[in-house]
Amino acid sequence: MKIKLPEKTDRFVRKYHLYAFSDVLIFIVIILAFHLLWRLLVGDLMNVPFIFRMASWLSHQVFLASQIVLTWLGVQFTPFDHMTIGGSLRNNVIFLPDVYGYVSVNLSCSGLKQFYQIFFLMILYPGPWRHKLWFIPMSLVIIHLVNIGRIVTMTYITIHDAANWDFWHDNVVRPFFY
Repeated sequence: MKIKLPEKTDRFVRKYHLYAFSDVLIFIVIILAFHLLWRLLVGDLMNVPFIFRMASWLSHQVFLASQIVLTWLGVQFTPFDHMTIGGSLRNNVIFLPDVYGYVSVNLSCSGLKQFYQIFFLMILYPGPWRHKLWFIPMSLVIIHLVNIGRIVTMTYITIHDAANWDFWHDNVVRPFFY
């Protein structure tokens, strides 16, 4: 499926051979649109029982899988399904007794938003359905594995550079995940 561009734009794209950039632009528009939709609706979405249960289940699966990887890597930790920290109840806590730190895998760490984005990106982006039918599930698996890697990375940052946790989380690891 080719998207029909206005005539002046189409001439400009053809003249300077910018077809690849038009594909990138389509990608950016779809991702940004669904990111903004998510940001606007996340509060309402998490009030839908099915979506809340899905995000809770996914974040717990990331928590469990991260524990397996951390155990393989020899990291000393104590897992807690629920733990009160600073007066707040946290779920899916990887507690690190050696540094008295923790990583909490909350609902926003579930990967649900990224699943939603890649699903709609693949549905809306031009291309043959025979590729989309295997690429969508494979993309979801890859996103889940990268998310587990993100939690493991944040655990190592908690151990080795806790003072800069927010910097690493907000400026390095989260953008890499996206």
